[in-house]
Amino acid sequence: MRGAAMAECSGLQFVSPYAFEAMQKVDVVRLAALSDPELRLLLPCLVRMALCAPADQSQSWAQDKKLILRLLSGVEAVNSIVALLSVDFHALEQDASKEQQLRHKLGGGSGESILVSQLQHGLTLEFEHSDSPRRLRLVLSELLAIMNKVSESNGEFFLKSSELFESPVYLEEAADVLCILQAELPSLLPIVDVAEALLHVKNGAWFLCLLVANVPDSFNEVCRGLIKNGERQDEESVGGRRRTEALRHLCKMNPSQALRVRGMVVEECHLPGLGVALTLDHTKNEASDDGVSDLVCFVSGLLLGTNAKVRTWFGTFIRNGQQRKRDNISSVLWQMRRQLLLELMGILPTVRSTHIVEEADVDMEPNVSVYSGLKEEHVVKASALLRLYCALMGIAGLKPTDEEAEQLLQLMTSRPPATPAGVRFVSLSFCMLLAFSTLVSTPEQEQLMVMWLSWMIKEEAYFESISGVSASFGEMLLLVAMYFHSNQLSAIIDLVCSTLGMKIVIKPSSLSRMKTIFTQEIFTEQVVTAHAVRVPVTGNLSANITGFLPIHCIYQLLKSRSFTKHKVSIKDWIYRQLCETTTPLHPQLLPLIDVYINSILTPASKSNPEATNQPVTEQEILNVFQGLSGGENTRLTQRYSITTQLLVLYYVLSYEEALLANTKILAAMQKKPKSYSSALMDQIPIKYLIRQAQGLQQELGGRSVCESLTCMQTEGAACFQPCGYCLHSALLRLLATNYPHLCIVEDWICEEQITGTDALLRRMLLTNIAKNHSPKQLQEAFSMLPGNHTQLMQILEHLTLLSAGELIPYAEVLTSNMNRLLNAGVPRRILQTVNKLWMVLNTVMPRRLWVMTVNALQPSAKVVRQQKYTQNDLMIDPLIVLRCDQRVHRSPPLMDITLHMLNGYLLASKAYLNSHLKETAEQDIRPSQNNAMGPEAPEVTREELKNALLAAQDSAAVQILLEICLPTEEEKAQSSNTHSLLKSVHSTTGPASPELEEEDSLLCNLREVQCLICCLLHQMYIADPNIVKLVHFQGYPCELLALTVAGIPSMHICLDFIPELIAQPELEKQIFAIQLLSFLCIQYALPKSLSVARLAINVMGTLLTVLTQSKRYAFFMPTLPCLVSFCQAFPPLYEDIMSLLIQIGQVCASDVATQTRDFDPIITRLQQLKEKPHEVSGLCKDSSNKSCSRDIASMDPDVRLCQCVENTIIEIINMSVSGV
Repeated sequence: MRGAAMAECSGLQFVSPYAFEAMQKVDVVRLAALSDPELRLLLPCLVRMALCAPADQSQSWAQDKKLILRLLSGVEAVNSIVALLSVDFHALEQDASKEQQLRHKLGGGSGESILVSQLQHGLTLEFEHSDSPRRLRLVLSELLAIMNKVSESNGEFFLKSSELFESPVYLEEAADVLCILQAELPSLLPIVDVAEALLHVKNGAWFLCLLVANVPDSFNEVCRGLIKNGERQDEESVGGRRRTEALRHLCKMNPSQALRVRGMVVEECHLPGLGVALTLDHTKNEASDDGVSDLVCFVSGLLLGTNAKVRTWFGTFIRNGQQRKRDNISSVLWQMRRQLLLELMGILPTVRSTHIVEEADVDMEPNVSVYSGLKEEHVVKASALLRLYCALMGIAGLKPTDEEAEQLLQLMTSRPPATPAGVRFVSLSFCMLLAFSTLVSTPEQEQLMVMWLSWMIKEEAYFESISGVSASFGEMLLLVAMYFHSNQLSAIIDLVCSTLGMKIVIKPSSLSRMKTIFTQEIFTEQVVTAHAVRVPVTGNLSANITGFLPIHCIYQLLKSRSFTKHKVSIKDWIYRQLCETTTPLHPQLLPLIDVYINSILTPASKSNPEATNQPVTEQEILNVFQGLSGGENTRLTQRYSITTQLLVLYYVLSYEEALLANTKILAAMQKKPKSYSSALMDQIPIKYLIRQAQGLQQELGGRSVCESLTCMQTEGAACFQPCGYCLHSALLRLLATNYPHLCIVEDWICEEQITGTDALLRRMLLTNIAKNHSPKQLQEAFSMLPGNHTQLMQILEHLTLLSAGELIPYAEVLTSNMNRLLNAGVPRRILQTVNKLWMVLNTVMPRRLWVMTVNALQPSAKVVRQQKYTQNDLMIDPLIVLRCDQRVHRSPPLMDITLHMLNGYLLASKAYLNSHLKETAEQDIRPSQNNAMGPEAPEVTREELKNALLAAQDSAAVQILLEICLPTEEEKAQSSNTHSLLKSVHSTTGPASPELEEEDSLLCNLREVQCLICCLLHQMYIADPNIVKLVHFQGYPCELLALTVAGIPSMHICLDFIPELIAQPELEKQIFAIQLLSFLCIQYALPKSLSVARLAINVMGTLLTVLTQSKRYAFFMPTLPCLVSFCQAFPPLYEDIMSLLIQIGQVCASDVATQTRDFDPIITRLQQLKEKPHEVSGLCKDSSNKSCSRDIASMDPDVRLCQCVENTIIEIINMSVSGV
C-alpha cells in the first residue's frame, strides 16, 4: 500500500529544497537560476508578486520586481495565470458561499451547483474548453465538495476519485487554479482545510507541496494542522500512510524544518511512523561520524524519557508494527531496525563466529586473544546502542531477529579499552545479558559468554587502576554472585534495572541458567568471600561516588553470613572503610554497620554459636577520637574526618544497644560477647560530636524515596543506593535511649541560644586580648580572689566571647576553683559569669564537666581526704550531688549548676539500672528452669525492685531539696531581727509598709534558691506524676506547703490522690492532706477542688465523733484554720463549715460539762455568731485576742480548742464581710 502511495506521485516533479528556500527568502538571483520545469511550479506566486501592488515600496524591491518580470516574460504559461487573476473574485466568493449554503441545506450529496451549471461533458473536457473564470469555478466547486465530505466523514478516511486532480495533462493548470483560489479567497479556503482535503485525492501530496511552495510562510501551520488531525498510529490505516507520505514530501522540500515537524509529532503523540521516517531521512543526510546517531538519540529519548504517555504511544507503534506480516520490508519500523543493525555492525571490532573463537582458544596461548578490542571512539556509541536495544526489547516489546540477536551478542561480549566509558559499557553489557538471557541460545554462544565473564573477573583490577573509576564492574559481578548464592533474584532484577536506567519486566525463571553458571562455574561462595576481603576499600567514600562499590558487596555478604560461615575475618576491612569516609554520607554505611553488629552478636546458626565476626577493639575506637579536644586547632590535630568519628560513635552506641536487647538470647546460648568499658565511653566526647552532626545534617542525610525513584529514571546505576538514613537522627535516637541525661530539653534550648545570632555578635567583639588568656592566667586570677576581683572578672568576661569548643581547655581550672566562690564577699557578677561559662561548657563536655564540678563542690573535709567520685559512682548514687558544701545551698548561681547536674544524674541512673537489669538477664534464666511459678516470675520481681529503687531515689532527692528550702536557724533569727528593726524604724516615721516587708523577704538568696528548686520539682513531677504522690504520702514540713503550692505549677496533680491520703489511718497524714488541700483550693478554685473540700469537711465531721480527747485536740488545732481557706475559695461551703464548727464546740463543751459551767457563755457566743453574724461583724481581732488572753490560763485542751473554733468563725465572718 505504501508502494502504491509512492508510485502515484513518482512521475511528478516536486519543488526542490533549493527552489523552496529561494521562494521563502524571495531570492531573485536563485529564482533566476532555476530550470524552466522548476520555475513552472512557482508561477502562481511569482505572477501575483509581479502584478499585485506591493507593501514594500523600497528601491531594492522595485529592482527585484523588474527582475521577476523579466524572468516571467519568456514563460508562456504566465498569460493563463494573468487571466486567472483578472476574474472578479468577489462575485466568485459570493457564489461559492451560496453554494455552500445550498449544499448544507440539501445535504452533501446534492448535485445542484451555483458555481457550475450542468456539465455537458466530463470534468476534464469542461476544464479544457473553459475560459479562466469557468476554470476557477470548476476547481472551486470540486474542492468545496471534497472539503464538505471531509467535514462530514467524522475522521473516517476516504479516497475521492476526481478527473480534475488525476489527469496528468492538466495537473499543472489545475495546480495554478488551486494556488490562485487559495491566495485570493483565504477566508473561504483556509490553507489547513485545503491541505486536509488534498489528502483524499490522487496526487494530493504533489498538489499540497505546490500549494505550500507558493505560500511558503504557511509551512509550519500546514504541518501542525495535518499532524494534529492525524492518527495516533499512522501505519495502521491508508489515511495515516498517505498523511505521513505527504508530510514527508513537505519536509523533503524544506529539510531545515524536518526536526521541528518531528517535535510536533512527539508533542501531539500522532503519526509515530512519520517521526521515525523523518529521523531516517535526517540520518541519511547528515555526515556519518563515530558519534551517537540522531536515530539512536531520538528513539532512546522516546522510550527512556520521563513522559509515560510518549513511551506508551511509541511502544504501541513497535508492537503493532511487528504484528503486520505483509509489507514488512517497506514499513518504517523495518527501515528503522535495518538502520540500527547497520550502525551496530559498523562498530563491531571484527565479524567473527563462535566457531573461530573456540578453535583459536585451543590453539593459542592464554595471553593471546583473537578478540580485537572495541575502539575507544566507538565505546559511547556502543553503550547508547545497548541501552536502546534494551529499551526496545524491555519496554516496547521488540522481538529481535536471529541476525539482530547474533550481532548484539557479538557487541556485548566485545572488550572495550580501560576507560570510564569502557567500565560503563561492560556494566551495561553484563546487565543486558542478565535481562535478556534468550540472546544466548546455543552452546557456542553460552561458551562465548562464559569466556567473556572470565575475562571480566581477570581484568577488573586492571580496569579500575587504569580508568580511575572507583565503582568498577568487578563489584557488580561480586554482588550478582552473592545474590545468586542467597537466591535473591528480585535484588538482581532491581540491580539490572537500576544499572540500565529503566524499569523492565524480567521473569525470575529466566535467570535460572545464569544462576547455575555463576554459582557452579564462575563464583562459588567461598571464592566470593575470599575475593571480597581482598578488594581494597573505597578512598574518601561519599554519596558523590555512585555505582556499585565494594561496600555493597560486603554488605550483602554480611547479610548472608558468608564471612562467618567460611571463617573469614571482615573486621579490619570494615574498620578501614569507616576510616576512609567523608561527607556527604554514603547511604550504605549505616546499613553496613547495622548488619555488621548483628553478625557480631547473633551466630549464623544455633549449631555453631561461635560463628560470629569480631568486634572493633577499644584501642581502634580510641585511635579515631585521638586529638579531639574541641579547641580552635581541633581540625589540625585530628587524624580522621568528622564523618569517621560520627560513624564510629554510631557503631559503639548501636553495638551496646543491640547487646542489651539480645542479652536473653545470648544467655540462653551460653554466649556473652564483650561489652565496651565505661572508661572507653567516658573518653568519647559524645555531646561535642552530636553538635557537629547537627550542623552537618544535610551532608549526613540520605536520599528520599522520591529522589531515589527520580534518580532511577535518570542516572541509572547511580541510584542503586537504598534510601539513606539520617545519621544525626539515628544518633539522637540512641542517645535518648541510652544516654537520656545528654538529651535534656533545657540543654537543647540553651544550645540554641549559645549558637544563635547573639553568639555571632559576641564573636565580632572578640579581641586578641580575649584569645590570649591562658588557663594558667585564669588560675592565677582565682588565687588572687580574696583581695582582687577585677582581674578575674575581666578574664571571665573575655571568656564569654569564646565558643564552646574553645572553652574546653579552661574547664578544669574553672571547676576546680568553684569552692573559692563560696567564700563571703565574692561579687554576684563573678558567680553569674561562672554559671554562664559552665552552661556553655555543658553543651560540649557534660559528663566530664559534671564529675569535675561535683568533686570541686564537696565539703572541705572530703577534699582534704582526696575523695574523688567517678562517673560510675555518680550514676549509681545521684544523691552524691546534694552532699556538697552547705554554702552551695545559699548560692543561687552554683545551686543552679547543682540542680542541673542532679537532674542529669537522676536520668543517667535510670538508664544505668535499666541496662544493668538487661545485662544480668541470665540470672533470670538459671532459676527459671526449676521455678514452679513460671519463667516470668523472676523478671517481674527484679523489675519491681528496680522501680522501687528509682522511686526511693527520686523521692529522697525531692525531700532533700524541700529541706534545703527551709530557712536555717540563723536565717530565721536574721529575719526576725530585720522585721523588728523595720517596725522600730517605721514606728517613728509612720505605719510600716507591707510592700517593703514583702520586698525584703523576696530579695534574698533563700527565695532565689527556692524558685530554682521549685522549677526542678515541677519538671520531675510532670515527667513522673507518681513521684508527687509518693512524696506527699511521705509528707514534709507544713511550713513549705505555701511555697510548694504557689511555686510548683504541677501541684494540682495532688487533687487526684488527696481523698486517698485523707483515708490513711495515720492522723499526721490526714492533717497534712487537709492542710495541703486548703492551699490548693486557694490556688486552684476548680469544681474538682470543691468536691474534695466537701469530702474533707465530711471526714472532719466523722472524725469528730470517733476521736478521743487528746487525738481530737491534735487533729483539729492544726486543721481548723484550713476551714477559712475553704470558705474563701468556695463560699457555698459556709453553712457546712459553720455547722461543723458548732459541733466541735458542743462536743468540747460536753466533755467539760461535769467540771465547770464556765463553758456555757462560750457556747452561747458561738451560737450567736452562727445565727446573727451581721450583729457581730464589728468584731475584730483585738477583741478576740482579749478573750483569748483572758482564758489563756486555762490549759484544758477542750477549752483551747473551743477558743480556736471561735477565732476561726470570727476570721470567716470578717473575711466574708470585707469581701476578701
